[in-house]
Amino acid sequence: MLDICWLCVILAGSAVYLLTQFIRFIFADADLTLLWAARFGSSPESKLRGKVVWITGASSGIGEELSYQLAALGARLVLSARRGNELERVKRTCLERFSLKDEDILVLPLDLLDRGSHQEKTAAALKHFGDIDVLINNGGRTQRSLCTEADVDVYQALMELNYLGTVSVTKQVLPHMIRRGSGIIATVSSVSGFVGVPLATGYAASKHAVQGFFNSLRTELTDYPNITISTICPGPVISSIVQNAFTEELDKPVATAGDQTHKMSTERCVHLTLVGLANRVKEMWIAEQPFLLFCYLWQYTPTLAWYLTNILGKKRVQNFKAGLDADSAYFSKPKVKTN
Repeated sequence: MLDICWLCVILAGSAVYLLTQFIRFIFADADLTLLWAARFGSSPESKLRGKVVWITGASSGIGEELSYQLAALGARLVLSARRGNELERVKRTCLERFSLKDEDILVLPLDLLDRGSHQEKTAAALKHFGDIDVLINNGGRTQRSLCTEADVDVYQALMELNYLGTVSVTKQVLPHMIRRGSGIIATVSSVSGFVGVPLATGYAASKHAVQGFFNSLRTELTDYPNITISTICPGPVISSIVQNAFTEELDKPVATAGDQTHKMSTERCVHLTLVGLANRVKEMWIAEQPFLLFCYLWQYTPTLAWYLTNILGKKRVQNFKAGLDADSAYFSKPKVKTN
């Protein structure tokens, strides 16, 4: 009788535990490893204060917010993007809001497409600070166009920028980290790096390439356990990336960025990213539901994921053709496009 009572207690406890975890997952906005690190792991301040962090794509969106949150932690920054005036604005904001000195922030304009300049830029960063502790590859552009309508030049541009530009900068910084035996190379990929996404065939391809490169590089560096290769895979996040997206033609701008209120805040995305870096998480999924659920389905039940992706993908394409924003298509009913 006593054994039965204990069995009932164990079953009841297990049921409560599973129910609790299920409820937590419903409200989760990152993978369980990252959320565990956020709750029980090292704080970003304890691991990143005083570190030299080079951020590409630092002039807006996630890169800009990374600059602010890292400055608040006391990190020293190398800010890179094409628009030097915007980088100066970000630097001024950091100096006004946080206790950094002018020499703690280096503005280093960088064009990811100009791979011939990357060695010189890396040397400039090392000359200024002496070390590069963390490289955050954040520069890049997304896509909003159907495959049948997009020029091949768009695909080439996406691969040149998102993939080869990132690889080029990484190859310049990596030898320095190997010589000193430590460092973090973090790359902002995307959920699109391992999930099929309609209207972003070229973008998804470039991010799949990024994932493949860094997953392979991580294995090559097993003799250097203090060098961490981390890939960051956000879902929809409020940023300027949609406004700057490639369309079916290289120089054709996006008609409208649409409503972004349903997306994760940039601040939350960056906070989770820094938690992951502080705890040297190798891959981070940062997304609100239902996108986080899709990450797990693609990882563990791809057949079911394909079925659901086809249903939602069809709706996404229909809404896009009707003139709605691609990201809000999951949350909107199809409408007839008006002239």
